[in-house]
Amino acid sequence: MNTKINLLVIDDDDINIFIIKKIVEKTGYEAKMVAKTNGLMAIDYLKELIESDQVLPHLILIDINMPVLNGWEFLDAYEKLGIKTEIDMYMLSSSVYENDIEKAKTYKTVKGFISKPLSIERLVELFEGKSLDSIQP
Repeated sequence: MNTKINLLVIDDDDINIFIIKKIVEKTGYEAKMVAKTNGLMAIDYLKELIESDQVLPHLILIDINMPVLNGWEFLDAYEKLGIKTEIDMYMLSSSVYENDIEKAKTYKTVKGFISKPLSIERLVELFEGKSLDSIQP
């Protein structure tokens, strides 16, 4: 049985979303990528998945600087959802500010900080870190 990796990308930059989609395709993994252009849209999407009892993302990549709800506000709203399933979340940002990297460490849901641009090798590492035995490249 081949399980897809469900990837949620939260980024307001269409070019970054396009690049990540191409990188996902080049990993060789079967992955379903959903992109939301701000944190509020992502929260609404997660609520829809929960209400309709659908599979939650295995991995979420979150940009910091976005309109409506930025990455930090998304994380605050996410924690209020009370999701028990562990989802690997990474901040994906062009920010080089040390305080952003340190702030990311204060969220228990955030596994790490990735500087843009995302590489194929880095995404493969994230996919391989998933504990889903049935995911095959």
